[in-house]
Amino acid sequence: MKALILVGGFGTRLRPLTFSMPKPLVDFGNKPMILHQIEALKAAGVTEVVLAINHQQPEVMLNFVKEYEKKLDMKITFSQETEPLGTAGPLALARDKLIDESGKPFFVLNSDVICEYPLLEMIQFHKNHGAEASIMVTKVEDPSKYGVVVMEKEEARVESFVEKPKHFVGDKINAGIYLLNPSVLDRIELRRTSIEKEIFPKIASEKKLYAMVLPGFWMDIGQPKDYLTGQRMYLNYLRKNAPGELLVTSGDGVIGNVMADETAVIGERCLIGPDVVIGAGCVIEPGVRLFGCTVMRGVRIKEHACVSDSIVGWDSTVGSWARVADVTVLGKDVQVADAEVLQMSAKPEIIQKV
Repeated sequence: MKALILVGGFGTRLRPLTFSMPKPLVDFGNKPMILHQIEALKAAGVTEVVLAINHQQPEVMLNFVKEYEKKLDMKITFSQETEPLGTAGPLALARDKLIDESGKPFFVLNSDVICEYPLLEMIQFHKNHGAEASIMVTKVEDPSKYGVVVMEKEEARVESFVEKPKHFVGDKINAGIYLLNPSVLDRIELRRTSIEKEIFPKIASEKKLYAMVLPGFWMDIGQPKDYLTGQRMYLNYLRKNAPGELLVTSGDGVIGNVMADETAVIGERCLIGPDVVIGAGCVIEPGVRLFGCTVMRGVRIKEHACVSDSIVGWDSTVGSWARVADVTVLGKDVQVADAEVLQMSAKPEIIQKV
C-alpha cells in the first residue's frame, strides 16, 4: 500500500523555525512532524511513501529520507514540483509513483495534521462504503471559521462543502487525511488545482465521496498557537494511552504532562509543566519555571528563567531571570540576555539570530 504526504508549503507561519529547517522536519513531541505520520502509515501497512515537495526544499530532506528509510524499512521517495501545484496537482505529478498493478487505494495526508491516525479503521470504512474517495472529518465548536463538510446523516456520504458558512449547516470540517482509489487521479490535471474545492465536490456530486468522523484529538499545527495547543492534546493522549513509551514523566517538581528526552539535564528546584516538551541535550539550570512550552534540542535555560506558552528553537540560550512568554517563538541559536523579557503583544513575537 502507498501514501503521499503533501509537504510543499514554505512554512511561513512557523518562522523563524523554518528559516533553519523545512517545516516537515521541525520537531513536535521530540521528533520531526512528518515522522509521526510516516510511523502511523507504516503501522497501517503502508510500504511506500511519496513526499510531495516544492522546488526550494533543501538537502536536509534527502538526509532525513536516507536515515528513516533504513530505520523503518520503508521506501520513501520524492515528487518535486517546479511550480506551485496546489493540493491536487501534486497527485497528478506523482501519478506513476502511486499507481501499480494492485489497484489498491492510497492515502494522502496534509503534513501539518497531528491526531491519533486511525488509518486501519479508515481502510475498513472505505471498503465498507464502496467509496471512490474517503476523507476524515473532525468536529469543531465554531464551524464558521472553516469550510464545512455537509454529510448525509445515515450513510456518512458527503453531500456538499460550504466555505465559512454564515448560518449553521454542520460542525464537521476536513481533517486533511484521505484514502483515494486510483481512479481519482484520472480526475486531476497536471496544473495548480485544489483537491478540496475542485476535485472533492465533483466526486461528492456523483455520490462517491464518504466521510469518516475522526475519533480523539485533531489539530493543524502549522502556526505557533495551534502548535502549542496540539502539543497539549498530544501529551494528554500519551498520558492516557502510552505513558511510558514516550518518556512522559512525573515526579518532584513536575506538574501534569511533561516529555523530556533522556539526555536532558534538569537542575534542582525547577518547576516544570504542565504541557512541556524538553529535547535532547537540553540543560535546564536550577530554579527554572517551564509551562506550556517546547524547548528544542540543545537549548540551555539558565537559572531562574521562565518560559511559558512559547517555542524555544534549537541550540538557543535563555539567560538567568529572563522571561519568554505569550507565544513567542525563538529560532535556532538565539541568545536571550539575562533578565530580558520577550512576550507577545498583538502578534506572536518571532526572534531569529542576526
